[in-house]
Amino acid sequence: MGKPFIRLRHVFFTYPSAPEPIFQDISLHISPGWSGVVGANGTGKTTFLKLSTGILDPDKGHIEYPRDSLYCQQRTDNVPHKFNEFILTDSKETSVLRSMLNIQDDWIKRWTTLSHGERKRTQIGVALWLDPEVLALDEPTNHIDSDARVDITNALHSFHGIGLLVSHDRELLDTLCQQCLFIEPPKVILRPGGITKGMEIAKHEHATLQKQYMLRKRVHKKLKREATRRREIANQSDKRRSKRGLAKRDHDAREKKDRARVTGKDGVGGKLLRQMDGRLKQAQYQLETIQVKKQYTLGIGLPGSLSKRNFLLKMSANSLALGDQKRLYYPELIIKATDRIAITGPNGSGKSTLIRSIVKVLNVPREHITYIPQEIDAKQSQNILTRARELTGDRLGYLMTIVSRLGSRPHRLLSSSNPSPGETRKLLLAIGMTYTPRIIVMDEPTNHMDLPSIECLEQALLECTCSLLLVSHDKRFLENLTEKTWNIIRESHSDKKYMMHVR
Repeated sequence: MGKPFIRLRHVFFTYPSAPEPIFQDISLHISPGWSGVVGANGTGKTTFLKLSTGILDPDKGHIEYPRDSLYCQQRTDNVPHKFNEFILTDSKETSVLRSMLNIQDDWIKRWTTLSHGERKRTQIGVALWLDPEVLALDEPTNHIDSDARVDITNALHSFHGIGLLVSHDRELLDTLCQQCLFIEPPKVILRPGGITKGMEIAKHEHATLQKQYMLRKRVHKKLKREATRRREIANQSDKRRSKRGLAKRDHDAREKKDRARVTGKDGVGGKLLRQMDGRLKQAQYQLETIQVKKQYTLGIGLPGSLSKRNFLLKMSANSLALGDQKRLYYPELIIKATDRIAITGPNGSGKSTLIRSIVKVLNVPREHITYIPQEIDAKQSQNILTRARELTGDRLGYLMTIVSRLGSRPHRLLSSSNPSPGETRKLLLAIGMTYTPRIIVMDEPTNHMDLPSIECLEQALLECTCSLLLVSHDKRFLENLTEKTWNIIRESHSDKKYMMHVR
């Protein structure tokens, strides 16, 4: 039996509500090994995974893929299929996999109390245990702390089928992938190596195309000027050969015109013009064949403002129940108008639970709190899209500017029926910014966002004047933006007790 493969032949796909096609005339062959699927939010990465695993059918064209294909979505709302069997199976391979990803036997009973990072590890563990011929993973390292990221990378190395990996995690893409598929609607471009090598190749390709385009544009401009000059010469020749305006009895003048026509001396200008027009059309065609990717302006300014209140938060020392008898103990927590605070700690230590509690008691009017939760389910995503569509005037214009400067096309996003998680987060941030926040609270802000968007967001938050409260596993992101840290650690003598230290 031959090796499995995925083959796309002249594939076209457009969502019914979309103003333009997602994919147009795509032909690719994908062999076993990991292939990265990269691109900006909303360009169709998830759609590509669903087409390649048979969840979606193309409008035109043909896709061949193994029937034993599995797609793992970004969201972690639902218990993975066959999770019970995975936990209850008593085999060496299954035990090793559960141990590698630190998946506990009691998780089968308390899915709703698991953190998103714990759910993601479970989702990946079950997928690898099923060992399909095609495994399509959508953002596998979202919500994952640094230790778990290493465990997941090691586990994914053990997969020997066709792997499709949507991720904005550069380290994972470089470590795991033998090639990357760059989604640039309506095309998909395959480049060898991980994301770093692929982006270098893409940069070189763009520079080469830009150089060719500018060269051909200069040639076209030069030919156009020459064609204009020759047209003027030809017009003068036509006038010299024309008998219009001559007196009927002026036989000498008429004889000169006839002689010019017979010798063809004055017709040379017209012939040269026709030759030049042909060269000009060819130059125009050559110019149009070079498709230089449009470069959109990125970068935003977030108009936060300082609160006039001395304290945005004062919470007395206390504890929070985290489920499964776990508790988080924290000291007195204070947030001032200019504070920029990071909350750090391992998965399952209560960071999201704490931040939800804080948002409820902030000493700030609700409309001046911009809160981006760690995970937004499908129903909440639809509600956010509806809120965005209901904005009018300056607020709508500002929202569209923010979304555009974060790397998404706002018209396409607002006309979509199901925005991606990354686009939903951009929309929610943009809606919040239209109300000039006093504090921005973000739980894992870099999850689901593409790399250019993360860089833009980081720069904008750096320049924003309001208070920040950020939960993230992205150390560089936090180091650049925050000045105080609330760090959560597990007590060494207990796996049920977590303590927060403020520094």
